[in-house]
Amino acid sequence: MKELTPREVVRELDRYIIGQHDAKRAVAIALRNRYRRSKLSDEMREEIYPKNILMIGPTGVGKTEIARRLAKLVEAPFIKVEATKFTEVGYVGRDVESIVRDLVENAIRMVRKEHTDKVQTRAQVLAEDRLVTLLIHPPKKQQGNPLDFLLGKKNDPEPSEEEKNTLSRRRDEVREQLRQGILEERELEIEVEEAAPQLEVGGNSISIGDMMGGMMPKKTKLRHVKVKEARKILIDEEAGKLIDEDAIKEEAVRRAEQSGIVFLDEIDKIAGKGSHGGPDVSREGVQRDILPIVEGSTVSTKYGPVRTDFMLFIAAGAFQVSKVTDLIPELQGRFPVHVNLKSLTQEDFEQILTQTDNALTRQYAALLEVDKVHLTFEADALSEIARVALLSNETGEDIGARRLHGVFEELLEDVSFNAGGDNMPDVYLSITAQYVRDHVKTAKEIDVKKYIL
Repeated sequence: MKELTPREVVRELDRYIIGQHDAKRAVAIALRNRYRRSKLSDEMREEIYPKNILMIGPTGVGKTEIARRLAKLVEAPFIKVEATKFTEVGYVGRDVESIVRDLVENAIRMVRKEHTDKVQTRAQVLAEDRLVTLLIHPPKKQQGNPLDFLLGKKNDPEPSEEEKNTLSRRRDEVREQLRQGILEERELEIEVEEAAPQLEVGGNSISIGDMMGGMMPKKTKLRHVKVKEARKILIDEEAGKLIDEDAIKEEAVRRAEQSGIVFLDEIDKIAGKGSHGGPDVSREGVQRDILPIVEGSTVSTKYGPVRTDFMLFIAAGAFQVSKVTDLIPELQGRFPVHVNLKSLTQEDFEQILTQTDNALTRQYAALLEVDKVHLTFEADALSEIARVALLSNETGEDIGARRLHGVFEELLEDVSFNAGGDNMPDVYLSITAQYVRDHVKTAKEIDVKKYIL
């Protein structure tokens, strides 16, 4: 776990999310408490549980982004789920324990990638050796008596010393050609393992090979691929042989238990009391099913039992129709930290367009530069775009910063459609406030007189 102080965490989140300082402070403190807990004695560590967070605010103001960026900061296993996907036990739909199973799968992928990166250099050397062998001796089907093959009898005679020297020189020549990139487009046959058939159970894919405990023999098939593709396949195979799967599973389960982050979105959609059948029949039941996961329980996974006691749960919802008090009291008690996120103002929109590392202005400029269109945005244009986004949110549904995507698509629709082609010259376009008013319908002044009786 990276040793980031709360101030450093907030500083990193500020690079991508504007405003919402209360929410940033809350998650930064929760993250630092994890690090503090990891430095305590085993006895004390078992007594300290994470303080789960409930974010309350309209859509598009940064709730999901805060949780996602937080997980990336510390390279923690992370999963985002919508509470509306789950149904009460006894109804058709996913059960809540699949949240933990999916989190562990994410942890497995993360840890396996780390272990693979460590053995990458060795895997490349071994893959290169196999590639040289394949180029000199293409794979052929086994011929002869199958009984001789089973008994280990070889039909091929032992090569002489001269043949060995010739083969060694040939291998060196092919290896040098590979390193120079001369053979990249050459096609060859490579034997690869066939993926085991998958069985869909309760919304999860389970390998039939895993169910049989690895007793089924691995099937292989010949593929015709280019050298550059074969190298990737062989590197992956060699890396898979070098890494310890048991160590990966053990580390992944530990990380999921101790540093996993679960983001429960749309939790307000399962809040509600006194429902009388219909689509709301299982709302309270889903809350009761989520409760043991949040408060701490043990979930069976194919990698072994996983405890949820020390996972950090961050729930979020708009709570426009329902209220926080509509959640069952037991679930409310498991989210002791409540933070309110505010709707975005025109100044917030301007900062989103100018101060964030992933600003839409930079994204669209980079996209269109591929087709030789060089975009620049004047300061007054950004103010106008911010004003238009705010006006659209006020006159329609408030969808927060997501409104900017619609404004940009409408603003640059003509440019995006006409750009591209071999004969396209370099075009330099400066977006001004007038250009925004001319190309975005919402930017045009509304005549309110026709609405007055």
